[in-house]
Amino acid sequence: MLDKNDIAKRIAREVKDGFYVNLGIGIPTLVANYIPKDLDVVLQSENGLLGMGPFPFAGEEDADTINAGKQTITMLPGSAIFDSAMSFGMIRAKKVNLTILGAMEVSENGDIANWKIPGKMVKGMGGAMDLVASAENIIVAMQHVNKAGESKLLPQCTLPLTGVGCVKKIVTELAVLDVLPEGGFKLLERAPGVSIEEIIAATAGKLIIDGDVPEMVI
Repeated sequence: MLDKNDIAKRIAREVKDGFYVNLGIGIPTLVANYIPKDLDVVLQSENGLLGMGPFPFAGEEDADTINAGKQTITMLPGSAIFDSAMSFGMIRAKKVNLTILGAMEVSENGDIANWKIPGKMVKGMGGAMDLVASAENIIVAMQHVNKAGESKLLPQCTLPLTGVGCVKKIVTELAVLDVLPEGGFKLLERAPGVSIEEIIAATAGKLIIDGDVPEMVI
């Protein structure tokens, strides 16, 4: 199985040269550490920053320079800082090529629930609803099962939805999966040492397996 950094490393392989990328809170923020140096990629933070770099080393943090999750970050040469109105103008105008988000649940038709568990205190939905409504390419970084061992890849989401039919790809500790337009999770890759049977057992939604499924390269 993959750990959180391995999931981020695998997702970093989906980032293409010239992309503007928004990283959500949680595992997605780790992707900033693993983008290949030879790619010209601009990371956008919804709190008002273009040009986010890797996390700072210990002792080099600047408390005034943070991402949307309030983690201290670095800024690359040529970075720009602006207000949240400008930031969400970029998002709503579809200027972001790729959005990487965490999720509590994803359904087999690409619905995502990632902002609220009924009965639990939350700070708010943040920018997730704007991102999923505007982005054309959404990759979800998530755990395949919850703490109780129950699948988070479902026929239908049980939690309040953030967006409908918007997720294109999912990377978990077990697998890489595409969400097909006609519905269903297509298994593309499995984590090193993870069997197809383990993935089947951990997936409640419709799982499509077509031929041999290779182990993912991290």
